[in-house]
Amino acid sequence: MAGKLKDRTGEKGINNEGYTMEIVAYRGYGDIDVLVDNKTVVTHKAYGNFKRGQIGNPYHRSMLGVGYFGEGKYSIGRGKNLENEIYEVWGSMFKRCYRNHVRVRDKSYGGCEVNERFHNFQNFARWYEENYYTVGNERMALDKDILVKNNKIYSPETCLFVPLRINSLFISSRAVRGSLPVGVSKQPGTSSKYRAGVSKMGKSPTYLGLFDTPEEAFHAYKTAKEAYIKQVADEYKDKIPKKLYDALYAYTVEITD
Repeated sequence: MAGKLKDRTGEKGINNEGYTMEIVAYRGYGDIDVLVDNKTVVTHKAYGNFKRGQIGNPYHRSMLGVGYFGEGKYSIGRGKNLENEIYEVWGSMFKRCYRNHVRVRDKSYGGCEVNERFHNFQNFARWYEENYYTVGNERMALDKDILVKNNKIYSPETCLFVPLRINSLFISSRAVRGSLPVGVSKQPGTSSKYRAGVSKMGKSPTYLGLFDTPEEAFHAYKTAKEAYIKQVADEYKDKIPKKLYDALYAYTVEITD
C-alpha cells in the first residue's frame, strides 16, 4: 500500500542567489511550485532542487548584474539548440557593454548600453526570432549603429542583423591610424604626402593616390567608400531587409569617423 503523500506546502528556504523560497503547491517530489522573493511563482520544479537552493529567481540580474532571464516560453539547456544560440548572442551583447576588458580592448564599445527591454532575455529572444535571417552560408552579426550612426544603445529600434561582410564595411581602425582621418595613411619615405585607399573584403585595397593634405586624401576616400557601400548594398538588395538597404544607401562617411 502506497504511503500517504507528505504535504510540504509552506516549507521555506533560501536559494543560491540569496532569495527567499516558499513551497506554495506540492503535488509530489518532482512537481512543486515555489514562491521566490515573495513575488514570483516558479512552477513544476523538483523538491530536490528546492533543498539544494537551485530554484532560481527569473528576475535575478545574473548577466553581469544587468540582464535577467525573465518568464516566458524561451528556455536554455544542454546541447545545441536555437535558444542556446540566442542566449550566446544576448550574453555577448552584455559583455561588449559591461565587461571592462572588452571595453579596454575595443574602445568603440566605450559608453555602450543595453536598452532596458533587452535586459529581459525573453524579450530579446522574441525579437531575435522576428528579425533574424540568413544570407547563404554567411556569418551574421548583431549591429547597433548602421541604422543610427554612432549609436551606443542596443535596442529593438536600433539593432538589426547584418552579414559579416556588410558589418566589416564600417570598421574604422582608429587605434591603427592614430590621428589621421579614416582611409588615410602617411606615404612611406616622405614626410609631406598622404595616401588614400579603400579596403574591400576578400580583395586587395584600392589605391586612390597621393595627396598634399590629410583632408584631400580623406575626401578621395569618402567618395570611393560611399560608392563602394552602395555597390555592396546593391549586391545584397534582394537578400537583406529594406531598412538595411536604405541605411547603406544613405550612409555618409565623415572625417570624424
